[in-house]
Amino acid sequence: MADLAALREEQRAIAARVIAQDALTAAPRFIGGVDISCSRFDPTQRVHAAIVVLEWPGLTEVARAGISCHADLPYITGFLAFREVPAALAAFDQLAVKPDLLMVDGQGIAHPRRCGIAAHLGVMLDLPAIGVGKSRLIGTPEAPLGEAAGSQVRLLDRGEEIGALLRSRAHSNPLWISIGHRVSLATAVKWVRATSRGRRLPEPTRLAHEAAGMVRRAACG
Repeated sequence: MADLAALREEQRAIAARVIAQDALTAAPRFIGGVDISCSRFDPTQRVHAAIVVLEWPGLTEVARAGISCHADLPYITGFLAFREVPAALAAFDQLAVKPDLLMVDGQGIAHPRRCGIAAHLGVMLDLPAIGVGKSRLIGTPEAPLGEAAGSQVRLLDRGEEIGALLRSRAHSNPLWISIGHRVSLATAVKWVRATSRGRRLPEPTRLAHEAAGMVRRAACG
């Protein structure tokens, strides 16, 4: 049985290390998209991670890595990073080209203890990281979100700004953007906008999502 009290304290300690301001030494040359594929109903508790590295500004793929491994922790909402980060770190170690910026399919500080997977992974690697969530974990939009592409509102939790809701494509479901590590929220939103290329998902996480699915299918047969 997982010691959730100990895991909560570990999350709070990691969250305390998050740098919520820009700490990029220069414009990133390589942007990595990170995605994890797994099922809460898989009895083997396998986790399938993929990272795809694109060169900016052309967004040409220069490297990718994927890995499947067993998760020691069961699927528990709010603690998924403990299942997923080890696989992401293993995939990162296999990359021939390391990214300067990570865009992670999941939450950053938009998390009950301000420690979603983008924050957790960013701190572990000490790399600038952005959380690009496809659905809400916590928080309330400050105002209704417009349907036009580029519409944006702040995401609040008990009065604290924890992210932004962004409509990356007209009439599509919004993205839930939050700080992971070493970026400001404004910078996080800027890079999601810059890499979306007319699609709902930014290219780094879109391609990482496809890659993680391929890793999962290869592992599961």
